[in-house]
Amino acid sequence: MNQSMYDDSRPIVIHKPEDFAGMRRAGKLAAEVLDMIAPHVQPGITTGELNDICHAMIVGAGAIPAPLGYRGFPKSICTSVNHVVCHGIPGDLRLKDGDIVNIDVTVIVDGWHGDTSRMYWAGTPPIKAKRLTQITYEAMMLGIEHVKPGNTVGHIGHAIQTHAEKHGFSVVRDYCGHGLGKIFHTSPNILHYGEPGEGPVLKEGMFFTVEPMINAGHYDTILSKHDHWTVTTRDKSLSAQFEHSLGVTKTGYEIFTGSPKGLNFPPYA
Repeated sequence: MNQSMYDDSRPIVIHKPEDFAGMRRAGKLAAEVLDMIAPHVQPGITTGELNDICHAMIVGAGAIPAPLGYRGFPKSICTSVNHVVCHGIPGDLRLKDGDIVNIDVTVIVDGWHGDTSRMYWAGTPPIKAKRLTQITYEAMMLGIEHVKPGNTVGHIGHAIQTHAEKHGFSVVRDYCGHGLGKIFHTSPNILHYGEPGEGPVLKEGMFFTVEPMINAGHYDTILSKHDHWTVTTRDKSLSAQFEHSLGVTKTGYEIFTGSPKGLNFPPYA
């Protein structure tokens, strides 16, 4: 891979120890929203209704839904169903039995961004969809395990890519994780593929997301010419994604968006 894939003219912010507290608050609320919405993801509900439920909780907590109005995005969350890779816009689509859906929530609490997503199942999905969901979660966590000072972004991507491809799946190349904090999207770019030693060196105080998008088929994607947001797999194969926000600590990492209820991946009790 070319090192230029990691090139980013924006400076990487090294946060202070006291900044972790702000990210914990934002991350906790984002995770609580995903915990709350779990029982609502059922056949028959629309993605627009899921958006409205999440929106009400976010503003009710005194926070701001970061996606709403961001570069013109019209809703408060992203809902990506089946072959939608990311940035699906909530609307009139009604979930059917067997659908899989990623719900992506970003909240702003006292200026800090908490960004996280999980997969959900409407009813009972096919075995391959369940397997894709499981492997995607495992890949994210394996990538996160490589977050520590002195490692590089490539260590994260290599762990994710190796696990996904070992099970016959592919890693999306067109979208990646990102730095965050007081800014929604900034450097470093966190690629979900690559080799150890590639990309920026991880340092204590970096905040970023790890959010692999894993496809059951080929990794090529298409951006909707209609809404300029919705990204789908080119071959219409299923896609899954999980996302955590985390900070690099002196000895490793801290996940800011862990589920308070332990609802890490479906099926959710």
